[in-house]
Amino acid sequence: MADGEFIVGCLLAEGYKIANKMEDADVLVYNTCAVKTPTENRMIDILKKAPQTKKVIVTGCLPLINFDRLKREVRFDGILGPAPGLEIVEMIQRVACNERIISLTSDDKPGLDLTRCFKNAIISIIPVAYGCLGACSYCCVVFARGRLRSYSIGEIVHKIKSDVTSGAMEVWLTSQDMACYGRDMGVTLANLLEEICNIEGAFLVRVGMMTPNYALDILDRLVEAYQHRKVFKFLHLPVQSGDNNVLKRMQRFYSTQEFSQVISVFRKAIPNITIATDVICGFPGETTEAFENTIHLIEMVKPDIVNVSKFFPRPNTPAEKLEPKIPSGEIKRRSKKMSELVKKVALKKNETWINWKGQILIDEKGKNLGSWIGRNFAYKPIVVKSNESLLGRNVNVHVTKAYQTYLEAEIVTDPRVRKRTKVFHTRKKDW
Repeated sequence: MADGEFIVGCLLAEGYKIANKMEDADVLVYNTCAVKTPTENRMIDILKKAPQTKKVIVTGCLPLINFDRLKREVRFDGILGPAPGLEIVEMIQRVACNERIISLTSDDKPGLDLTRCFKNAIISIIPVAYGCLGACSYCCVVFARGRLRSYSIGEIVHKIKSDVTSGAMEVWLTSQDMACYGRDMGVTLANLLEEICNIEGAFLVRVGMMTPNYALDILDRLVEAYQHRKVFKFLHLPVQSGDNNVLKRMQRFYSTQEFSQVISVFRKAIPNITIATDVICGFPGETTEAFENTIHLIEMVKPDIVNVSKFFPRPNTPAEKLEPKIPSGEIKRRSKKMSELVKKVALKKNETWINWKGQILIDEKGKNLGSWIGRNFAYKPIVVKSNESLLGRNVNVHVTKAYQTYLEAEIVTDPRVRKRTKVFHTRKKDW
């Protein structure tokens, strides 16, 4: 999303117009993902449907993850790696002159000072780094994003100050692995959060995914930083497997005990913290016992959110050649069993929030007319109904219902909150 905002912003700054309809465009730019096989398949299907009369540029991770398939199955005029920044402008200029360009690199990162076009006016998405320090045997993203290249704390703080001044009320810190931020520069995520929390202004920070081993290295200072009122109490800590032997085969450099330790320390300091994790079902060599160990871990830890994935071998990864492979039917069965468990766990966790009263920040429109989605201090999505435009407003709510993926609430009238939000909307009238 951040890369897409930079792409659009750079093009607008150079005088290009963004077409509302595909048929009105001269050039189509596809910003792709290919982290999983199903995602790659969807990207290829979308690209195949591109009109023959249009110039097509493909950027993002797909070109570097599976260029052979892209070249074999898709018609294109230009190819770029991820996070192209200003390079997208030159690419469009050359493609418009009927050149066919292939530029596949992942060594650089765009400057944070580039023009962006926000998808959501109140949310600032800040990439704090590109690449990572991991060596996960199943991961193909490293081929696209490369090794860790962090932005300095000064660059990030300067960008957040600018965005908050422009009206941002949420800041999403993102990278391939937040916990290894700054290790190429001698600083840590905890240092970064401490500096961000010193920025003046009314905003909240959501921290992206982090691996357990790097989080463990800075655990005490990280937990301390998370306790600041400006940080959403939301921790995304992927475990991937609840079996230590499988973790070794995955080349994940932590144990299930260390994963549980990080969760335990966070929960002791912040009891209502929202925990999200990821699980891969059917990794090569995952025995029935190993899968049951993962089931037991989820039952014990009870994360609020579990992203369940079936294992798919990705091109040129070590896991592609690992044996023994699990039959697809068995992978499907394990995935179904895991999904059923996490749905029950998620619902029970959300039910504990019924009758909660407090303030939420409305940060997006709901799917239904007159519905709005806000986040409380633990980043819980809470749906409220109103015929007014609530985007960017802080409202007091009373949670009345719980579902697997969200809460439902009634707005509690508070004259003090309404007075503050009127000031905000006056200030942002020119958006």
